[in-house]
Amino acid sequence: MKTDSSLSERLESVLWKQPLDALPGWKVRLVWSGRLLYALARDMTQSNLSLHAMSLVYTTLLSLVPLLAVSFSVLKGFGVHNQLEPLLGNALAPLGENGREITTRIIGFVDKMQVGVLGSVGLAMLLYTVVSLIQKIEQAFNYAWRVTNVRPLTQRFTQYLSLLTLGPVLFFGAVGLSASLGNSHFVQSVMHIAPMGALMETLSLLAPYVMITLTFAFVYLFVPNTRVHPASAMLGALIAGLLWETAGSIFGNVMAGSTQYTAVYSSLAILILFMIWVYLGWLILLLGASIAFYHQHPEHLTARDRDARLSNRVRERMALSVAVSIAERFLEGGPPLNEETLAKRLQIPRNLVGCILGMLRKTDIILPTLPEDPPCYVLARAPESIGVKDLLDAIRAFEETNGGYRAEARNTSVREIESRIDAALAESLKGVTLRELATREIPAPPASTHP
Repeated sequence: MKTDSSLSERLESVLWKQPLDALPGWKVRLVWSGRLLYALARDMTQSNLSLHAMSLVYTTLLSLVPLLAVSFSVLKGFGVHNQLEPLLGNALAPLGENGREITTRIIGFVDKMQVGVLGSVGLAMLLYTVVSLIQKIEQAFNYAWRVTNVRPLTQRFTQYLSLLTLGPVLFFGAVGLSASLGNSHFVQSVMHIAPMGALMETLSLLAPYVMITLTFAFVYLFVPNTRVHPASAMLGALIAGLLWETAGSIFGNVMAGSTQYTAVYSSLAILILFMIWVYLGWLILLLGASIAFYHQHPEHLTARDRDARLSNRVRERMALSVAVSIAERFLEGGPPLNEETLAKRLQIPRNLVGCILGMLRKTDIILPTLPEDPPCYVLARAPESIGVKDLLDAIRAFEETNGGYRAEARNTSVREIESRIDAALAESLKGVTLRELATREIPAPPASTHP
């Protein structure tokens, strides 16, 4: 126990307690890499990332056949439905012979499913199971991206419908285009040239990795209910694709080829292996989403815990910093700041900035600029009319004025101390407004009247 405690203390000292400004560049990069690895390990072991992957396994088992049936119906209209089976077979290739058997059975179920004879109730249930899978996926990615706001119902319906109709067509169309190019006479003639032939063989070996990487990047860009930078999505997709190929190779050689599962689970072994592989696949996909998130929001690596706990002093400091930044932009005459730019500017995790912005909005300090998405924020009134004491009072009493618990002090001495603290704070900040903070022209405190 002492060894684990000392190791944890040393890790915290190395990664978070030492000032990075005094370190050389290569050490700073090592520290940030160590923070990233720690955050990923923490998200997999201590947070709900693995639980989301487990829940997606159940939803996948429930919705896989209906999802493929809908995709099959759409693809059949474009004449590319025959590519569904080989693609599913490639996804389940790490299961070996079991993967081919599962692919055959699933495609058999899809072929036998006739959407036209389901009726209105059956069609509604079919679409419900498919939409529930996409909704669960969105919830898991929103968790990885610290997004608490869900899409409006109408927006979800249109985006899910587009994903179900256009997504399979574009994906399988790209697969079919690559296959047709590989079989064209021009490409075949070019492959006879020695350098180009070796290059084409290398590209054919990399093609599965490239396709899975592009698929992951598409998911990272469009599924979370937030704006994802393409560079961050591509970095997460590259690492997740590499993990997918590596895990598939290890799984195929170790687990799928083992006879112990068959001896223990008998005929259920194929289902157990399938569920394990689906779980690993979702975990890898969510891990890549976390990598993309930390690349886009490195300020979340400045704290050891995933959800930072704020003391009263830090909450007041953050509220003042956010309000001052918005006031500075107002006085400069520049465009207003949004949640992401404030987080980057102040080096504060974005979810904490969102919490502070919510407090300032409900206390009528700032206002959002609608209908921008994401909204930017401006002051609700002139900065010289916002007293620093009033701002601090609003933050300190936020939970009390918004349905929180209020405990009146019954002890007269406690009430006296509270009164003295409030009076001293009001005297010290008398005449100090948000404009003085933004312009760095804070007046000197008044002379003490006490002997």
